[in-house]
Amino acid sequence: MDHKRVISIVFISVFSLLSLRSEAADPMTDFGTTASNVFFYYEDVEVATTFYREVMGFHLAADYGYAKVMQVAPKSFITLVDQAKGMHSADDPKTTAIAIVTDQLDEWWNYIRTQDVEMRTKEYKTEPGRAHHGFVAVDPEGYLLEFERFNPHEENVSFMPVLDATPTLYADPDSNVPDGLGFKATVVWFYYKDMEGIQRFYEETLGFDLIVDQGWAKIYPIGPTGYLGLVDEKLGMHKFTEKKAVTLSLITDDIDGWYDYAKNNSAIKMRSEEISDTDRYRAFVAYDPEGYYLEWDVFKRTDENEALVKAIESED
Repeated sequence: MDHKRVISIVFISVFSLLSLRSEAADPMTDFGTTASNVFFYYEDVEVATTFYREVMGFHLAADYGYAKVMQVAPKSFITLVDQAKGMHSADDPKTTAIAIVTDQLDEWWNYIRTQDVEMRTKEYKTEPGRAHHGFVAVDPEGYLLEFERFNPHEENVSFMPVLDATPTLYADPDSNVPDGLGFKATVVWFYYKDMEGIQRFYEETLGFDLIVDQGWAKIYPIGPTGYLGLVDEKLGMHKFTEKKAVTLSLITDDIDGWYDYAKNNSAIKMRSEEISDTDRYRAFVAYDPEGYYLEWDVFKRTDENEALVKAIESED
């Protein structure tokens, strides 16, 4: 047999095995996450920041000027981005919502109605026997904020022990929020046409584990207090759109492992040709099958990141 052909066959076989091994890996176990984040995009980021600090009581964890990282729950963050420097425009459809999980739903309802906040929910009801209760407010540029409490219920049998063990992050004392109110976790909701296909992607390709199955919505842990919810667009608060003014961020200690896995996996479409390395962070971006941006981040130990890194690494 021709030696060059033998070498070629061996090379192809080894490459195929490496690709198969990469695609068969469990990245959430192998590389992990340390916190979760979501990017929202604004025409006036300063107004948005004032709203989230004063009205919502979120803690400012890092201020880059054009972007503000707000801590919502112990290891859950929202980053408010000036559209002029972000990956999305503030005019793109806001095809997302964020559930802010709390045990103090009644108290939040009583408080939020005293603030100058647009309410999507006009009447708050808590019907006995439901798996969850909540109400929806709207931030200054149209993002939906779902205040939500999950209840003891067969649907939440795996979720409730995790939530019960999660501490509440109380609101910034300099905010308008009454003392003793806070949040435990976040669920970022994305809206899809092909629920079976998107479940396969997140479960089989990214290694996410289903923790709540609501039928038309599926919830997965993406950090110690952060969750991703996949929603059937036929039944959710949004319909599918091609463009979406949102990016999901997975904060990790092993960005190199995630990047090597992602770039060698045929099911993942990459946006980044390499890991971006700045003074503040390292990051790369990919797409999910229906066009949502997925970003992986590690934040460096800098003066600007001091509070953010401390929050990510906290054992509380």
